Amino acid sequence: MLVHKHLIIRAEVEEPPKLPAFVVEWLRQTVEAIGMKILSGPYSEYVEVEGNEGATGVVIIETSHLAIHVWDKQDPPLLQLDVYTCGDFDPQIIFDRIQEFKPVKIEHKYLDREHNLTELEI
Repeated sequence: MLVHKHLIIRAEVEEPPKLPAFVVEWLRQTVEAIGMKILSGPYSEYVEVEGNEGATGVVIIETSHLAIHVWDKQDPPLLQLDVYTCGDFDPQIIFDRIQEFKPVKIEHKYLDREHNLTELEI
């Protein structure tokens, strides 16, 4: 059954991931933790563009994608994460996974994209 859930997270963090190899492994482990299957990737690169420096990564899963963008030169460093899946998952797992980056502020939206972008409670 398709469920079309979309979790969007904006987190100010103390220890942002900086290395693309780390981001690749973090994405792989996160997909495994939420019980999804990788279709392609994960991929990650470090962006060197002034004002936009940081690691970015994506993994395509059978039911959609996960994407992460990190701005490690900002003060405080910023992490944005996008988890969209047509399969059911526990969003708390994602919040647990980002704890290793030592978030100091987390904002999120959890949406049901199947029905009018209804915001859901976690």
